[in-house]
Amino acid sequence: MTKHKSDDHGPAQAQITDYEGPAGGWGSMKGMAAILPKEKLDPLDMANLLRRQNKTDGFQCVSCAWSKPAHPHPVEFCENGAKATAWEATGYRTSPEWLETHPVTALRDLSDYELEQHGRLTHPVRYDPATDTYRTTTWDAAFAEIGAELRRIKARDPKRAVFYSSGRASLETSYMYQLMARMYGCNNLPDSSNMCHETTGVALKKTIGEAVGTTRLDDFEHADAILFFGQNVGSNSPRMLHPLRTAVKRGCKVVTFNPLKERGLERFADPQNPLDMALGTSTPISTQYHQVKTGGDIAVLMGMCKWLIEADDAAGGKAGGSTFLDHDFLAEHTTGYEALAERARGTSWEAIEAASGLPRVDIIAAARVYAEAKAVMAVYGMGLTQHVRGTENVDMLVNLLLLRGNFGKPGAGICPVRGHSNVQGQRTVGIGHKPEHAPLDILAAQYGFKPPREEGLDTTTACEGILAGEVDAFIQLGGNFVRAIPDTYRMEAVWQSLSLTVHVATKLNRSHLLPGKIAYVLPCIGRTERDDQATGPQTVSIEDSTSCIHASIGTRKAPDGDLMSEPAIVGRLAKEILDPNPKLDWDAWVGDYRLIRTAIEATFPEKFRDYEARMHVPGGLDKGNAVRGRKWLTESGKAQIQLPTGLDSTGFADTPETLRLMTLRSNDQFNTTIYGYDDRFRGISGSRQVVLMNPEDIERLGLAADQIVGLETIYDDGHDRSVLGLRIVPYEVPIGCIGAYYPECNPLIPLKHHDIESQTLAAKSVPVRVVA
Repeated sequence: MTKHKSDDHGPAQAQITDYEGPAGGWGSMKGMAAILPKEKLDPLDMANLLRRQNKTDGFQCVSCAWSKPAHPHPVEFCENGAKATAWEATGYRTSPEWLETHPVTALRDLSDYELEQHGRLTHPVRYDPATDTYRTTTWDAAFAEIGAELRRIKARDPKRAVFYSSGRASLETSYMYQLMARMYGCNNLPDSSNMCHETTGVALKKTIGEAVGTTRLDDFEHADAILFFGQNVGSNSPRMLHPLRTAVKRGCKVVTFNPLKERGLERFADPQNPLDMALGTSTPISTQYHQVKTGGDIAVLMGMCKWLIEADDAAGGKAGGSTFLDHDFLAEHTTGYEALAERARGTSWEAIEAASGLPRVDIIAAARVYAEAKAVMAVYGMGLTQHVRGTENVDMLVNLLLLRGNFGKPGAGICPVRGHSNVQGQRTVGIGHKPEHAPLDILAAQYGFKPPREEGLDTTTACEGILAGEVDAFIQLGGNFVRAIPDTYRMEAVWQSLSLTVHVATKLNRSHLLPGKIAYVLPCIGRTERDDQATGPQTVSIEDSTSCIHASIGTRKAPDGDLMSEPAIVGRLAKEILDPNPKLDWDAWVGDYRLIRTAIEATFPEKFRDYEARMHVPGGLDKGNAVRGRKWLTESGKAQIQLPTGLDSTGFADTPETLRLMTLRSNDQFNTTIYGYDDRFRGISGSRQVVLMNPEDIERLGLAADQIVGLETIYDDGHDRSVLGLRIVPYEVPIGCIGAYYPECNPLIPLKHHDIESQTLAAKSVPVRVVA
């Protein structure tokens, strides 16, 4: 990890304590209070803003994608949601004058936190190589040059341009963006799903016929048990703790499998419960907490399946006569059960224990809870998806649910927890590199053009294309792509060879400091802010993790300057790079977002029926899911049980020096955005330059607590990858596994180290060694 010259948060500044408090409670209140002076915000103004967050008549959180309840709490935001809103509403500005006096090469010495802390961008800027600075320009000049360069590239080959999107853009913007790219002539639409939950889409589409989760918020009211795999609810989706706490209070059992003890899944104090706050009490969340070895989830799931199948065998194993399996459901709704049963019976407990890092008795204890529950939900995050065999992790979780018919009934189903607030929604309206991600025949008839039919570039193949010199232009709708991707040093070294880079953003970030030969940063208004267009103030819409779509209404005044809305930027760019189309009026769409929603409904009539009215209904527009009605949109017409290739999902063999690195987020962070240096739940503050290690591994490798070390990737592809300057922190983590922060450790992840089926980066199990 390179120490930035101006960064005073190096490993020596790390303060390590034992945090004894719960998730939520006064710790959360203090965390929210600390952000106000840090962002130069008026407390009353911020209170009025937060009052509208995640409300039916308010704006949808710019942070995570957790579900928005029909009957919200008086305070319907969490600590990180408040930080995200404050981050956008900040009183600081990155002015044109500041940019013109700070060379880009000097800005690279700033840490991620320091860079974004300079505040909101206020004017469109163009990189000037003569002065090595960004200089103010006009929107007309920017669009003219960007348009001319993209037309030049299109004449050569439209597939040499990439149109990336993060998960924050609205449904309206995303629909316009994917349509523009396809009309331009390519399906090069990588998005942040490629880096996190593409694995989910591939696995669920194959196994149950729907590429998204099947549960809704009210399923928490009916579940008898909830299984958690690889998901840190306390930091990544804290508002889920409210329905989780309620479920536990009524007797629902929570069984957690995660390499680290995460406080939100241990205990939670509800900040909106006067008793919890007054007495300092909290609710235990997990009935069982099992620290599985990173990459060991397939083994755990196989063990649970094995116990159920063998217990069913012993009980007679027939329809209507077993309490362990739902034979009627398996016969009517699934294929592949016998193959799974044979594999489970033939897999030894010794192999399962070795691969999972858990004793047989713990796996059986979890299986018993599952067997005794009539309705079970399975909740998971990137702890399952970001492995070389991550798709097999999700396959096995689906298999476990199918064994007892845990789909298509209240309180049951699978719940992948998405990251960015509209990352699932943008895929719904066509963002995606595969032709099947959009209804191309409908789009062709609707707009009178021939959509490209070949598969485009995803995140991994886009990076490979840039390394190979096969990509000329990279358009980035939000996000911090170069910081989020793997193989950071290799990618940074070639990024400026691009002929065109364009970033639509609210703040300066590290991706902007690697300008192409022509480079623009275009400032947009934020989701909390009033969006006035030709027909008046506009509303956008957002899809949450549970496939419900909500209106989002911004009312706050945008920063003074020269900003445009995201739909306006996309619409103007489309006019510059595409020929006029009699079936499409980009100006009309920008003037009235209702026309965009009418177009979306015409493209996706089943999902967006009565779109305009239903997105304002409390709880949102439920776009539907066939699996909830036990309809399987698969090749066989049934849910398809899949067999894993092995018990380990890491994709590499262990050696005495190999450690399994899992990259982590702190609770003072959302994706690549760093809000501060306080990872309160893990007791780490002052620095992010740490590595969490089991004390036995520290001793075995001849190391010491607080020692400054580096990590080096063990990967046979000819590239040296190392991150230096990490302080060893003894931590309760499985033997052979270590944890360190994302994105600082992304240089350790090879571009080729990704899920076999989805190409999602395998950031939760990277083979590394410690170098002193």
